[in-house]
Amino acid sequence: MSNKNYISNSHESIPMFRNGLLEKLSKVHFSIPLFLYIPVIAWCCWMALFQVQSGIITWALTVLAGIFVWSFVEYVMHRFVFHFEPSSKWGRRLHFIFHGVHHDYPNDAMRLVLPPSVSIPLATGFYLLYKSFIPDLYFYGFFAGFIGGYLFYDISHYALHHFNFKGRFWKKLKKHHMMHHYADATRGYGVSSSFWDKIFRSDFQK
Repeated sequence: MSNKNYISNSHESIPMFRNGLLEKLSKVHFSIPLFLYIPVIAWCCWMALFQVQSGIITWALTVLAGIFVWSFVEYVMHRFVFHFEPSSKWGRRLHFIFHGVHHDYPNDAMRLVLPPSVSIPLATGFYLLYKSFIPDLYFYGFFAGFIGGYLFYDISHYALHHFNFKGRFWKKLKKHHMMHHYADATRGYGVSSSFWDKIFRSDFQK
């Protein structure tokens, strides 16, 4: 199963853990991030507009900045963290658990968005990191955009694997991600955007 050339078109969820709790924590319905993070985004927007009173323009600009920064974080994490495969047996096992299983079973509907056991610690870590150096006037709008970018990434990732699109934007994005899965996994690391692939020359050659 760790063979990187193996790809199943099955929608099955293969067991990854003998422990039942760990197995349950590795799976998540695609709607769960919506219930978890839309309230976070709403709270951040409320804090920005009504508590620290950043103003509409500042709020909008910081939201855009958060989305932009997320897109870079998404690219870096996918390329250098998710696709980092150590040579040790345990390293290969961890790689398979975190991302290799998705490449072997790309149509597994229960492993297409980050489970809360992973996304909540990551979101908390980023929250504390950005809060430590971004003034409140800018922080809440920024973090709303950052989490909004993550949410778009997670939901669009599910959609790219399971929906058929007619719109040009979505068809192009789906083609980009499917090529990452089925043509060359060393290129096309952007999921919600191909922007950073173009910047860092990891896009697919036409």
